[in-house]
Amino acid sequence: MPLNHSALFSIIMHMTILRIKHHLARMSTYVPLIVLFVLIIAPEWPVFADDSYRIDAIVGLRRFDFLLWETEAILQKAEAVLADEQAYLDETTQQQVVLNYLALMAEIDRLNGEIDAIYIQADMPDADTAAQAHLPVLQAELAQVRDDAAALQPLAEAIVQDQVAWALRQEGFTLLGQTWPPVMMHMTPLPLLLVVSPRDHVESIYQVSLYHGLTTPVQEEMETAVYENVDLSALVVPIGGMGTYPAMIMETASINWLAEVTAHEWTHHWLTFQPLGVRYAQDPQMRIINETVASMVDVEIRDIVIAQFYPDFLPAPAASTPTNTSSATETPPPFNFRAEMAQTRLRVDELLAAGQVDGAEAYMEERREFFVANGYAIRKLNQAYFAFYGAYASQPGATGGDPIGPMLRVIRDDSPSLHAFLQKVGQIKQYEDLLAMYEEVGGPGEE
Repeated sequence: MPLNHSALFSIIMHMTILRIKHHLARMSTYVPLIVLFVLIIAPEWPVFADDSYRIDAIVGLRRFDFLLWETEAILQKAEAVLADEQAYLDETTQQQVVLNYLALMAEIDRLNGEIDAIYIQADMPDADTAAQAHLPVLQAELAQVRDDAAALQPLAEAIVQDQVAWALRQEGFTLLGQTWPPVMMHMTPLPLLLVVSPRDHVESIYQVSLYHGLTTPVQEEMETAVYENVDLSALVVPIGGMGTYPAMIMETASINWLAEVTAHEWTHHWLTFQPLGVRYAQDPQMRIINETVASMVDVEIRDIVIAQFYPDFLPAPAASTPTNTSSATETPPPFNFRAEMAQTRLRVDELLAAGQVDGAEAYMEERREFFVANGYAIRKLNQAYFAFYGAYASQPGATGGDPIGPMLRVIRDDSPSLHAFLQKVGQIKQYEDLLAMYEEVGGPGEE
């Protein structure tokens, strides 16, 4: 007699339960071995011993998704290359397209500022209810301006890429008559960067990109967790660009800044094919050399671009210094941020070298308050701050007494062209190579 569905189901379930019990019984014989294995190797697990693993746990799901960003950026760039709209516009029209786009970015900044101000006032007793009622209007206007900017962005980016590429060709950076590598960038909200340094000296030992828009309290929470749980100095910093391909460029309303950062990230792309670029992460000194070289190239290329395509935006010449400084009523000199920061870095290095970690950290907080009082809103000044900003040594400041910047400037002054300079320093494989180049062009090492 055939079984009905209910009886068949009961038999199947019974057999399944018996099989599960059988497997569990067999697995139980291995449990003591598994426990013993864990106890033996546990000290070697990253979770127990590796600082980077613990930092990763603090970061959690806040990492920036580069794969998603690259996919979207490459698709947009492919469409722009195929369209090649800028080729049909004369130089004057191209200039106006870029300026129109940057004006939209300025309007976005203004609207965001007004919206932020309303949210800041929302918890205040005398909050302006009329302003809060205007919030939906501002948000709608912002959305419209965002749409207008997004429609214009691919063309504006393509034009700036061509303009920077033109400037690079004037300096000899060509292959078969074309700029190599091709200039490719995309303006976008950039990820934040978590920088970690030891407390007893300044060195960037760990960096992780975080998704855009993390609130200040969340940033503070992560920095504090690294400090308290891993005993390292940490700081979340904004960045202006990143050498992905296409390069990530922070949204801006400044044509000077846009041209400069586009050239900066292109320099990283060029160096990728040179020993200096290949060894970017070899040690802190190689990173400083790399970033400093890019910071020198970007200024020169920026000036060429602005002079050729946007002459109205050339920086005004620096005011001459009065020769008569004997007057007791003269205006005191303006606050010199770079000089003060360089002085701060030198003193921090002295204290850390003497083993006075707590004293150095107390001094940095004292100096942070000093900078804030003089109009520089530095949220946190610590070893990680200097580890990040000290890598850009083209100008004095957070680098303190680091000689890399001055040596590279001497080498640049001795080079017949920007191309010759980059070709030369691109061959640097270690700090000693830079020192040898410096001595070769008349540095004090020859004496």
